[in-house]
Amino acid sequence: MEVTYGLMIAIGAITYYAWQRQDIHRKLMLNTYATFHQKQLGRLITSGFVHNNGIHLFMNLFTLYFFGGAVENIFNLYFGSSGDFLYIILFLSAVVIANLPTLFKYKDNPNYNSLGASGGVSALVMAFILFDPLQDLCLYGILCLPGYMLGALFIVYSIIMGKRGGDNINHDAHLFGALYGIVFILLLKPSTLTEFMNTMF
Repeated sequence: MEVTYGLMIAIGAITYYAWQRQDIHRKLMLNTYATFHQKQLGRLITSGFVHNNGIHLFMNLFTLYFFGGAVENIFNLYFGSSGDFLYIILFLSAVVIANLPTLFKYKDNPNYNSLGASGGVSALVMAFILFDPLQDLCLYGILCLPGYMLGALFIVYSIIMGKRGGDNINHDAHLFGALYGIVFILLLKPSTLTEFMNTMF
């Protein structure tokens, strides 16, 4: 889990530093207007390494620890020496891809900001579910369901809440991060779909 620990340390350290320097915090988050019109494209990645508050940071690191560590081990099993590299690519590219719908949706709003590693973390959760769909997953340690059911509920919930809005959570990033995680795994290892179907049916 060395790569997962490294990501957790980087996210935690950068977030903490940004909390001490609000000017840095503002420069790292995804301000859609600055990203699109001023071509500050680095924000598409840096926004995944800063968080709004302690609860926001804890939830993403907590999820990254469990699912990221599991996916890292799976990648090392299937892809050998390339596993760590592919794992990092999945996480970082998911952060970017998950931000794109928000970027285009709010590109003309100079007051819209988004931040957090949720897009990358959502991709890792869905990647894990593809590899082990029947594994029970517990939402906040309360609601425990097989992975495929929790994944489906997560996608439906993200779609509904993304359309409703108003809760200061970027549900679009969750949704597109999750969908990207599925696509990434199927492109990387197409046989995963057959294995998933065989496990389910």
